[in-house]
Amino acid sequence: MTDWATEWPRVLLPLPVVLPLFAAGLTLALARRPRAQRTISVTALSIVVIASITMLVLTDRGTGTYSIDVGGWPARLGIPLVADRLSTLMLVVSSVVTLAVLVYSLAQGVADGEEGTPVSIYHPTYLVLSAGVSNAFLSGDLFNLYVGFEILLAASYILLTLGGTKARVRAGTTYVVVSLLSSMVFLTAIALVYMATGTVNMAELSVRLQEIDPDVRLVLHLLLLVGFGIKAAVFPLSAWLPDSYPTAPAPVTAVFAGLLTKVGVYAIIRTETLLFPGSEANTLLMWVALATMVVGILGAVAQNDVKRLLSFTLVSHIGYMVFGIALGTTAGLSGAVFYVAHHITVQTTLFLVTGLVERHSGSTSLDSLGAMAKKAPLLAVLFFVPAMNLAGIPPFSGFLGKLGLLQAGVDVGTPLAYGLVAGGVVTSLLTLYAIAKVWNRAFWQEPLVDPDDNPDDAGNTGLATATEVGVRTPVGMLVPTAALVLVGVGITFVAGPLFGISDRAARDLLDRTPYTSTVLHDRVPEVAE
Repeated sequence: MTDWATEWPRVLLPLPVVLPLFAAGLTLALARRPRAQRTISVTALSIVVIASITMLVLTDRGTGTYSIDVGGWPARLGIPLVADRLSTLMLVVSSVVTLAVLVYSLAQGVADGEEGTPVSIYHPTYLVLSAGVSNAFLSGDLFNLYVGFEILLAASYILLTLGGTKARVRAGTTYVVVSLLSSMVFLTAIALVYMATGTVNMAELSVRLQEIDPDVRLVLHLLLLVGFGIKAAVFPLSAWLPDSYPTAPAPVTAVFAGLLTKVGVYAIIRTETLLFPGSEANTLLMWVALATMVVGILGAVAQNDVKRLLSFTLVSHIGYMVFGIALGTTAGLSGAVFYVAHHITVQTTLFLVTGLVERHSGSTSLDSLGAMAKKAPLLAVLFFVPAMNLAGIPPFSGFLGKLGLLQAGVDVGTPLAYGLVAGGVVTSLLTLYAIAKVWNRAFWQEPLVDPDDNPDDAGNTGLATATEVGVRTPVGMLVPTAALVLVGVGITFVAGPLFGISDRAARDLLDRTPYTSTVLHDRVPEVAE
């Protein structure tokens, strides 16, 4: 039993990266057989879900951390893949979300006759995106983390511009420019880190970075924070996001909003705890967290389009995660990890529901929407539940996650920590206001603008009637959306065990020893001269 529990995580470790890449090659080779592409994609991501859940169970019940050296090369020369409680939890949530969004997108493609979605491109690109996300979560090497980012970003460029409309190309251009800038900053930081320490292995860096000049270490730290901050969309590096995400197809927007910024947050968690523990930059991070929460939610309140409003709430709630990271305590990190898992699910769900609303009504403008609760009661329920979860209404997981973060801030007890607590409360109240605004104008009140007199951008001249919902909203799109709503609610019911995993993950992150000893096989790295 012990050998099985020890070896299986190492066997499963490469699967979330290798299997989607292999499946991407197969789907590209089968470009003219869409049914085979769909089968391969769903099967591959389903196996990844099972492998991720298995690894989470084994890491949480076992020693907590497992690693493999890719190609058999030792950690100092090769690339380690590392599974611990944090990375496997992120894998589970991300794989469930990517699978649900894939099923949603396939149903949408079938309903639309594959129009506007080049299937021969979509399937391999989506699988490559999944592989890039998994590689970033599992990487124990700073340069391989960069490779993971570039894999998912290259795929995201294609997904963002599917259909080739003017708005999508324009948004894609902005996204590409900003992403290339962040990649250049990250790559420059990696080069300087290697110059200063002689390694990019994160376990070795955890020791060697403590031995270099503090001023040099601070510069390296800030460079990495800027690179990751752009990817995570923290203020003031977040202006690109609300203009980029809303133009993409609904499933693409959903997976981007749910996952891509969280990979940046994950990178911040990993580097802050493993490479720069107790850094003086924590104070800066606290100010960044406060500004991200407040500025993001003020932007959301001012919006008149559901997609843009949700994009601004996405930015705002990244601030909660940075809040927990910046506190640097076990409770703060635990709250941040829990909130990341919660937010990936809820934010993805809301964008999927918004896609259904747009499909039903032909618009996401609050002026054109109205009376959706009467015309499409099922869509109203599917929106209401995750919306209340996002706003932090008890007893949902959003409330529990925010409560954990606020308690962690009170425990720290500094004036800035209390300022963050106050900012978190205000942000939560304004999130409720923004969500209530959407509910009242889109689902409850009559539309302010007669869509018959004001055709929207989609070319629809009127709202669908209630009898048309079943026709215009395929069951294949409703099922994965409803499933994610249930997953979000389910997180509330398993909040105790999930907080337990988050607590253990936070303790491991602050201890660092489980990670470094596993990757280096208890070998103490030599300090670079």
